Amino acid sequence: MHDRWITDRVPSKVFPAYTRGNAGEVLPDPVSPLGWSLMWQEGIIKGCRDGFIEFGLVDWSEFETPNDPECFGMYGGYFYNPLSLVRLMGARIPGGSPEAIDAAYFDPRPDVPPYVREPWHESAKHAEKLGNTFGWVMTTDAHTQVDLDHDQVEKLRADRPNLSGLHDSALLARARSIVPMLQQMFETSIHSSLGASVGPGALAALCGALGVPEYHIALLGGIEVDSAKPSFAMWDLSRIARNASEVSAEFERGMDNLLDRIAALGTPAAKQFITAYHDFVYRYGSRGPNEWDLYAKTWETHPELALGAIDRMRVSGDEKSPYTRHAAAVAERDRLAAEMRRLLAGDAEQLGTFELAMKSSAIFLASRERYKTNLIKAIGEIRMALREFARRRVERKELDSVEQLYMLTAAELDGFRHEPSAYINTLRDREREFAELGLLEPPFIVNATVKPLSQWERKGTQTVEVAAAGDVLTGTAGSGGIAEGRARVLLDPSDPFALEPGEILIAPNTDPSWTPLFVPSAAVVVNVGAMGTHAMIVSRELGIPCVVSVRDATARIPNGARVRVNGAAGTVEILGD
Repeated sequence: MHDRWITDRVPSKVFPAYTRGNAGEVLPDPVSPLGWSLMWQEGIIKGCRDGFIEFGLVDWSEFETPNDPECFGMYGGYFYNPLSLVRLMGARIPGGSPEAIDAAYFDPRPDVPPYVREPWHESAKHAEKLGNTFGWVMTTDAHTQVDLDHDQVEKLRADRPNLSGLHDSALLARARSIVPMLQQMFETSIHSSLGASVGPGALAALCGALGVPEYHIALLGGIEVDSAKPSFAMWDLSRIARNASEVSAEFERGMDNLLDRIAALGTPAAKQFITAYHDFVYRYGSRGPNEWDLYAKTWETHPELALGAIDRMRVSGDEKSPYTRHAAAVAERDRLAAEMRRLLAGDAEQLGTFELAMKSSAIFLASRERYKTNLIKAIGEIRMALREFARRRVERKELDSVEQLYMLTAAELDGFRHEPSAYINTLRDREREFAELGLLEPPFIVNATVKPLSQWERKGTQTVEVAAAGDVLTGTAGSGGIAEGRARVLLDPSDPFALEPGEILIAPNTDPSWTPLFVPSAAVVVNVGAMGTHAMIVSRELGIPCVVSVRDATARIPNGARVRVNGAAGTVEILGD
């Protein structure tokens, strides 16, 4: 293995610190060269730059290389969030601090470097613009642009041509034509993502001042988010299967050719299932593990992933219904909101702040998940065009597999198209090295320098103390409620059959591909995450307890142990075997 991957960046001198904190819910695995160079470098990173500037965080001229902005890190093939850059918001916003930003966006860890103040960090101009932006976040009635982006990407999907009939040049042109859309939509995302902390932060302060800090999490419960919608659709599919013995029997026989076997049944329930499934794939097929990378396996390209999750729901009783849990979360939110209004009845100013915070939280937590849905659907269209291009190359024996195409860089696509034989050995070498990257444990923090890959630890070699009966692990409260059950440690969502209904899902992190596993789970615990992360938001909508930032939870909690999760307190107690 080389000591540096082909797409790795050099840490910025101006913004030197980067973190894997919250990076895992975007790109948990190494990123393919084509995914990074085509989509991220040419589209998403530039959109992040534009969004930070429009939000008021930074000026164009403050980037060290504004045409190739240092918004995200890429080290050892792994994606990193910009710790130094985001801390700048804490230094510049009135009443803020970099330490508060760390608490809101990143995991609390001892290896996070302390903030180092520079004279240029404080800026009256940026303080004013940030103040205006945060004021808008608290008072607006809608984040209109993210909804317009949603309409745009829905049309993109509806207008997908018959890819098998397109010329190679048209397939590449379609893939490339979507990249500017990624840039524009990620600019929108910055207001969604950064704005999502404002309302919840105000609610936490109000609840703390009133002596009811435990209300804070439940007041955010039941907010409808796009990333949970596939789970509701899967649940509906699972009920069709559960209530039709002939469809259930086909699930019991396994995943091989499952859809064909169900379609061959010809019964009304089978036809209903197939029709609903195709509608599900049309709407949500772009989702899957590691979905921000072209290399990802999605529900459209690998239907067994979706069908496996549907099967786990199929064997769950009706009491696990996400509709019922969601309704309970909404009812609890409304009850506590009424209590907060009673407590604040004598203070018109604080009551007004409460109402604005509740509205802002609903708008921007939903917006945060919608922008992801928008981008993932656009990425899905790029992926499907390139998969057709690659499929033809596999047929011609110019590639060993469709996925091998993603070992190219964007600059190499045209050369490969015209002279594929000149690339095959390089692609095979890269594919082997790419697999080796996945065995490495990326350092949590990169600060100014990056160790050579030969000095990185390998995954699974770190020693942690396994928790025993009576131990209580502490994290961050994510979604209220208490649940007991057997811990089921899963490192990726590709094998939903490992989870039984009523078990406690213990995961390294989650993204929307994990959401279907939330439905049969009694609770969710993740290693990382901070306020506003995916696991929190979805757990609140589905009404299940959630604790995030339980460091090394997947290594410390014994698989199969009985545990008690207190989502409001942020604790996981080991009960025994």
